[in-house]
Amino acid sequence: MNRTERTRLLTGLIAAAAEAGTKIREMAAHGIVARAKADSSPVTDADEAAEVIIERHLATLLPGVPMIGEEAVAQGSKTKPSSTFFLVDPIDGTREFVAGRAEYTVNIGLLIEGTPVLGVIYAPALEELYAGGASGAFRLALPPGKNPGEATSEPIAVRLPPKRRTAVVSHSHLDSATTAWLRRHGIEETVKAGSSIKFCRVAEGKADVYPRLAPVSEWDIAAGHAILMAAGGSVRSPEGTPLHYGKRKGDYEVTSFIASGGAPF
Repeated sequence: MNRTERTRLLTGLIAAAAEAGTKIREMAAHGIVARAKADSSPVTDADEAAEVIIERHLATLLPGVPMIGEEAVAQGSKTKPSSTFFLVDPIDGTREFVAGRAEYTVNIGLLIEGTPVLGVIYAPALEELYAGGASGAFRLALPPGKNPGEATSEPIAVRLPPKRRTAVVSHSHLDSATTAWLRRHGIEETVKAGSSIKFCRVAEGKADVYPRLAPVSEWDIAAGHAILMAAGGSVRSPEGTPLHYGKRKGDYEVTSFIASGGAPF
């Protein structure tokens, strides 16, 4: 897949995320009602509607390439990854969404041979869209309903590590293992954020590392992984080995990772 083709695909992923995010905001304006899935996590009609929109876009963009979507898997989908496939989380941070907070995101990642190569994260309530691929990473100022082609764009990159490095951590998933990891690495300053926007904060140089030492699903992190790599960062296991996607274990589980900016840990 050459650079021209990846640029075309990334433009298509942005369009898919933008339409899905606009639909989510429209539905939120009429009230949000959450239901519990089999694993007790919340889901809303907006999650499902956004995933349908994204699947429609991706089927046109790369016909025949499988899409592994969180809601489809939750409903029993047997779609399996191939050498090229998409990972989609239509609303990452559904709890944030249901609570009326702004830090929820639409995530779309394209993977080749188990490695994220393109990624888009759209936070419609924050009016921010992040994307990354072969030509680097960038941020769009994108209110819901606006044509992405008319949005203001600026490149982003990880920062050189300062003497006192900052970690971005979860509002709701900061556990004892992560706290111990921060202590071992001498990181005292933390910034809390929700959803996959944490990857974006490292990618744009507002933080230096995002450690996650608890299990997470592949669709939660694939898009952020691609964006952070495009911005000059890395996402690896705590032992320093590369992450490989598409190997189903339970719920497409990743046990832990360290997302780093200008210098790996």
